[in-house]
Amino acid sequence: MQPCAPVLLSTLAASLALALAACGGPSRPLPEQASQPVSPAMAPAQQPDHAARAAQSKPVAEMHSIEPHATLAMPHPYPLPAPAPEERERYGAIDENGVRLVAQAPVSTFSIDVDTGSYSNVRRLLNAGRVPPADAVRVEELLNYFPYDYAQPADGRPFAVHTALAPAPWHPSNVLLRIGIKGKDVASGALPAANLVFLVDVSGSMNSPDKLPLLKSSLKLLVNQLRAQDRITLVTYAGSTRVALPPTPGSDKAAIGAAIDQLVAGGSTAGASGIAMAYQAAQQSYFAGGINRVLLATDGDFNVGVTDFRQLKSMVEEKRKSGVSLSTLGFGTGNYNEQLMEQLADAGDGAYSYIDNLMEGNKVLVSEISSTLATIARDVKIQVEFNPATVSKYRLIGYENRMLAREDFNNDKVDAGDIGAGHTVTALYELTLAGQPGLVDPLRYQRTAPAPGRDGELAHVRLRYKLPAASTSQLLDVTVALQALRPLAQGDDDFRFAAAVAGFGQVLRGGKFTGDWRYADARALAQGARGADRFGYRGEFVKLVDLAQSLATATPAASHGGTPAGHAAR
Repeated sequence: MQPCAPVLLSTLAASLALALAACGGPSRPLPEQASQPVSPAMAPAQQPDHAARAAQSKPVAEMHSIEPHATLAMPHPYPLPAPAPEERERYGAIDENGVRLVAQAPVSTFSIDVDTGSYSNVRRLLNAGRVPPADAVRVEELLNYFPYDYAQPADGRPFAVHTALAPAPWHPSNVLLRIGIKGKDVASGALPAANLVFLVDVSGSMNSPDKLPLLKSSLKLLVNQLRAQDRITLVTYAGSTRVALPPTPGSDKAAIGAAIDQLVAGGSTAGASGIAMAYQAAQQSYFAGGINRVLLATDGDFNVGVTDFRQLKSMVEEKRKSGVSLSTLGFGTGNYNEQLMEQLADAGDGAYSYIDNLMEGNKVLVSEISSTLATIARDVKIQVEFNPATVSKYRLIGYENRMLAREDFNNDKVDAGDIGAGHTVTALYELTLAGQPGLVDPLRYQRTAPAPGRDGELAHVRLRYKLPAASTSQLLDVTVALQALRPLAQGDDDFRFAAAVAGFGQVLRGGKFTGDWRYADARALAQGARGADRFGYRGEFVKLVDLAQSLATATPAASHGGTPAGHAAR
């Protein structure tokens, strides 16, 4: 059979030559040559001589031999598209809270959460034309991004608790119980002296306009708010860690600004050593009775030294015992480690924020600086006991990674979230009243007689908290009466807007519990509840709902890393 090979190859070469000749033109240049752009400003003598290149290229008919194992391929008329960049964003898995039977589990316990990073990160993804992965959507952080007009505490406590009831918009036969917390306001000028250590990632991964440059611009906004009694330290980390600015009074704004200007990205990312040095710097400038906080600003892409998520979290949990808290400021896209940023802030008794633009930097570091920095109550826990005579089922919307065991509520050694000055915290339960149909069938044999004198009560809400310098918690409780139930249309703007945000977040996650409720329903409810909207946050939310609907309609199967949401066009 070997003598036939030259004949076969010659025949194949001749056939290819005839095919090319039939095209009526010279052979095309190689794909990489064809893809080179030609500047309109290039002089004719400088432009590539494509005709000369084509003449120099040997046609297939003139080839005298072909390697026996070579692969023959027709030339591509245009360059092949570049492969999509590797997606390395990381999100923690969320096991969405399910429906609980009151007869089996009458008590629900969780920690408060003041993080808002999920909302601005979802906004970033939607504005980039990407449907967020389900695990990027933490509904409680969407809810708590927005300020609500809850009344201030009037009894000397650090915060007030407010409850309200209205039908759930996605299941009108069910009821939404809103628990709202309002921290007492403290003017920024009345805050205790602040010892702030900014731990800034200057590694090579931060060399992007939405990372280090945005971080520097955001820090400069904060500098204008500093007072003479405040101290700021800059610690940077990349392949190594150093103090870029020693403790400097807030009045020396020129020195602080110059140090910020000199931050340049480059090198690997040794985040763990940076955290250790930042805590050390905070201890050296510690203000007894003041604000002592490390603010970690990074994309979370640690790749040198200790990089294990659990080890980093344990390190921060140990360091918080020193009296220094840690908050995180997330930046960037592509390699963003959102799981690390959110969990480190929780472990450090701080808050997680994601800064996707300078307006968000202003919100976190200027408009809400008091709540960002000043803690008014620590280890705040919520426990709700439902009355089985009036409530058959319940579901907590969000707070999946803040759930606590029932016995943790009275255990002052169990850590929970802190609340800052002026913070508002909102939690929503969806309830099925006794005798009403729900997502879970009622039990056949379990019947509970109403407690004497409690038949008109829906739930008993209890909160535990510690004052900033205390080690023993205090108790606050309120009772929710069934007679407080009002039609949704009669609810205040805050209630209806919070319901719209919660519904939107659930639909964005795939709509497991929202039935046929759609983005358009969330938009209509939010649009009618915008109220005064002093900062324009609610108007922006309405636009994001429109954008999410457009993306879901255009690319129902789209996702962005992590676990994709189950999007039909809603």
